[in-house]
Amino acid sequence: MRDIRIVFMGTPDFAVPTLQTLVEHKYKVVAVITAPDKPAGRGQKLSQSPVKEYAVAQGIPVLQPTNLKSETFLEELRSYRANLQIIVAFRMLPEAVWAMPELGSFNIHASLLPQYRGAAPINWAIINGEKETGVTSFFLKHEIDTGDMIFQERVPILEEDDFGTLYEKLKYTGSELALRTVKAIERGQVQTQPQVVSSETKTAPKIFKDTCQINWDQPAEQVRNFVRGLSPYPAAWTILHGKNFKVFKVEALESTGYTSEPGTIHTDNKTYLHLQTAAGAIAILDLQMEGKKRMPVQDLLRGYKFEI
Repeated sequence: MRDIRIVFMGTPDFAVPTLQTLVEHKYKVVAVITAPDKPAGRGQKLSQSPVKEYAVAQGIPVLQPTNLKSETFLEELRSYRANLQIIVAFRMLPEAVWAMPELGSFNIHASLLPQYRGAAPINWAIINGEKETGVTSFFLKHEIDTGDMIFQERVPILEEDDFGTLYEKLKYTGSELALRTVKAIERGQVQTQPQVVSSETKTAPKIFKDTCQINWDQPAEQVRNFVRGLSPYPAAWTILHGKNFKVFKVEALESTGYTSEPGTIHTDNKTYLHLQTAAGAIAILDLQMEGKKRMPVQDLLRGYKFEI
């Protein structure tokens, strides 16, 4: 058995269960690297990342470099004499960092690589109507998300899943996979396999606000998957009667008898709000009008009426 000294890199809450699992299984996490504190909220007070909060509570040294290529940072990183680095939801690393430890640097990615390489794998798997996704551990190399794979764990995408529920499942599945990967490295029993890309390989580019606008010229089921894949964050949106609405939950309606153009509103202004699509219609169930709180559609219709 090898003596493992780990540097852990991560920022959001998605990375916390993995760090927690390593600590609880008595692995030597000698340092944590996370994003610098950022102003947040109305008072713009400096806010720590979830990973930093956990690391500080555990008494683990925390590094927050702004420049990962800085010689000062690299010297400090070397001083911890780590022989393994584990990365979960962190930014792209220069070779001087990921090539440093003797046993390598591995990443936990929330997809079944090589499918959905990129910044938003959970969102795009749902948006594209996948029935299954998972997590992959792989060793880092130059191009992002392309290194040799170690292990994968599959997770079904249920009909009722949205980004929020699938995110929660995958962050814990990822922590279990990281532990399995560390144990294999510790025993010297790692066997990797290269990623094989084909014409059917899909990517997961970063999502921007413009990406989130609903296209009513698509079929109802496609719109439903789009909304699910962006709910609750960053949230799909549409403009109805000149007002911006975030849409969090919808239902696809196959047979409605509507013959109107895509994007047409159908409502009794009391109990339902339907939008025509290219095939079928969408019942909006949960939404947020600009300047208001998120609410069920019936609550919105008590105080706001659509002109038909």
